[in-house]
Amino acid sequence: MTEVKYVFVTGGVASSLGKGIISSSLAKLLQSRGYNVTIQKLDPYINVDPGTLNPYEHGECYVTIDGAETDLDLGHYERFLNVHTTQANNVTTGRIYKTVIEKERRGDYLGKTVQVIPHITDEIKRSIKLVGTNGEYDIVITEIGGTVGDIESLPYIEAVRQMKWDQGLNNCVVIHLTLVPYLNATGEHKTKPTQHSVKTLLEAGIQPDVLVLRTEMELTEDVKEKVALFCNVDKQSVVQSVDVSSIYEVPIKMLEEGLDKTVLNRLKLDLKKDPPLIKWRDFLRKQSNPREKVTIGLVGKYVELADAYKSITESFAHGGAANECQVDLQLIHSEEIIPENVSSQLEHLDGIIVAPGFGPRGIEGKITAVKYARENNIPFFGICLGMQCAVIEFARNVLNFDKADSTEMNPKTEYPVIDLMEEQKSITYKGGTMRLGGYKCRLSKDSKVYGAYEKSEIIERHRHRYEFNNKYLKDYAEAGMIATGINPESDLVEIVEIPDHKWFVGVQFHPEYSSTVVNPHPLFVEFIKACCSKKNDME
Repeated sequence: MTEVKYVFVTGGVASSLGKGIISSSLAKLLQSRGYNVTIQKLDPYINVDPGTLNPYEHGECYVTIDGAETDLDLGHYERFLNVHTTQANNVTTGRIYKTVIEKERRGDYLGKTVQVIPHITDEIKRSIKLVGTNGEYDIVITEIGGTVGDIESLPYIEAVRQMKWDQGLNNCVVIHLTLVPYLNATGEHKTKPTQHSVKTLLEAGIQPDVLVLRTEMELTEDVKEKVALFCNVDKQSVVQSVDVSSIYEVPIKMLEEGLDKTVLNRLKLDLKKDPPLIKWRDFLRKQSNPREKVTIGLVGKYVELADAYKSITESFAHGGAANECQVDLQLIHSEEIIPENVSSQLEHLDGIIVAPGFGPRGIEGKITAVKYARENNIPFFGICLGMQCAVIEFARNVLNFDKADSTEMNPKTEYPVIDLMEEQKSITYKGGTMRLGGYKCRLSKDSKVYGAYEKSEIIERHRHRYEFNNKYLKDYAEAGMIATGINPESDLVEIVEIPDHKWFVGVQFHPEYSSTVVNPHPLFVEFIKACCSKKNDME
């Protein structure tokens, strides 16, 4: 078995510089050269996972195929690499400490005093190596969350320092991503923040091998030389990352900068072949040269933070390119939609998607939006809670089940058309206890979803506690809402459609988690196609 190589990506100066995108872009280039690559995220917060975090706090919670609730950066990893991630690809301080404390309680440390060094750092190193132990990967890229100098990140930085010596200098590369701001007042880029950030790393015992400099405009050679001189790296290892209009341009920019070559040379690995990136470039060409444009409204309760719906927005980018269509995605707060203004809020849209979520806030606005889409034959797509809102709306306004509801919102409703799953009724803990991960779904062959997937059985990812109440299945079918996707083992309704509508689909699962650049999700592709058709019909 060949020795696994490790690449660590740290950040400095400011947060949100795009470590996840740089990591994903490098991984894509290395993958395209013929290496098996995976990426993991080490998050310094003490939550065990993001599953109980409010989306306003941390953006969306991304669910892996094996049912792990993880950081949204894992979505970037999968969208770029087109490879599944797992629980092992996301590690938090909460998980590290939880594991160490459980070991201490079992007596694994034989009475020793448990300390940050070596016990916490050893557990971090064990977690880093875990994804590479089965011999499946040649290179493991590890993104360290937060910013160098943060108290929370110190154990991770120390673990990286130790790994460079444990694994050997030719087996580890540290990439440090920093910001080089441009001051309009003086008309120059300022490198001092980067110098101080690298100094902080040096104080922790780590000399970065490669510097990636985020910048709004091209850096001069003089700036690169200055950074190289003051930060103890050779000039070829100073890489600029200029702002671009699409995150999917970054791999091409990093290829032009030679980031992949620099890393492979540091790791003493062959270049193998030039990255072809044919499908990737084709995607960028279609994204940059759309033939059509549609306006789609995303109705949700967390719209103030776009990252709360990151996988959905990226799925529209993938599906839009597949249709050679520019999607103008407008985020609409569900709390601001009421029957009196719904027409003025939504009448300009070519399609409506009702987003996932939890709890009663904004739920009536979502139901009102569903009603408007159904009655006006506007293409509609409901995801998770969005599907449940469609079921509730249909019950109230077509089946005449007065005040039908989900028991999540109204436990005493007379018509619980959405109800708590049986296996959830005894659960009191919130973290990691929902129906999570990939489950099978069998499709009806005369349905729109079958036409999209072109197969009779699929596997999609879930994150929910409540389900369609099969007690009312016959009532819905007789009135025109059909269950076209069923879990073959539990009979759980996974998909509902209204066949007489232009395109009306609600899914209990999260298709957005499975959409990638080279494999856009078929439901997003077909939904956008229906929106284009709707717009053309109006014209």
